[in-house]
Amino acid sequence: MLLYGISPNDVGEDISQIEEIAKNKKVVAIGEIGLDYYWEKENKELQKQTFIEQINIANRLELPIVIHCRDAITDTLEILKKIKCKKRGVFHCCMLNPELVKEALKLGYTISLAGSITFKNSKNAEKIIQMIPEDKLLIETDCPYLAPEPKRGTRNDSRNLIFIAEKIAKIKGKTVEEIAKITYTNAENIFGI
Repeated sequence: MLLYGISPNDVGEDISQIEEIAKNKKVVAIGEIGLDYYWEKENKELQKQTFIEQINIANRLELPIVIHCRDAITDTLEILKKIKCKKRGVFHCCMLNPELVKEALKLGYTISLAGSITFKNSKNAEKIIQMIPEDKLLIETDCPYLAPEPKRGTRNDSRNLIFIAEKIAKIKGKTVEEIAKITYTNAENIFGI
């Protein structure tokens, strides 16, 4: 399973070959694409243009998208409302912003939660977890970053998914096994695997 696309932190790279490469049957989504105004503030228009072009590629290839959104909520949602992705996709490592989650869900996107939901200073984590319907929920590592408590500050990997699943299970009143099954099934459905 592969994702292929130009991240907002790499805009300016040649995107002309993305469509041809993404035709490979191993590619299940165009991503991680989107907007990042935290690291890159000087090229907002180029980021928007690249994001739109890649949504159009996803539509031509009938693939979902995996969205990176950091400090760019308004522009991200504005683009997604204007340029509909036929297969929708995932807000990767979704920011714990209730308005973003609410609007993303309205647009039909899935929300993927990472280790940050376990942080002691994590604002809105419980509210966000409660907002997300089971069929719109994924979990991820964002490896090597955002290791969850109690592994915070170490290199993150898939062994730490259990801590994310435990937090969600506790809030949703489910078992870890149920959350694992729900998120696994959702990933299969989104990515056609």
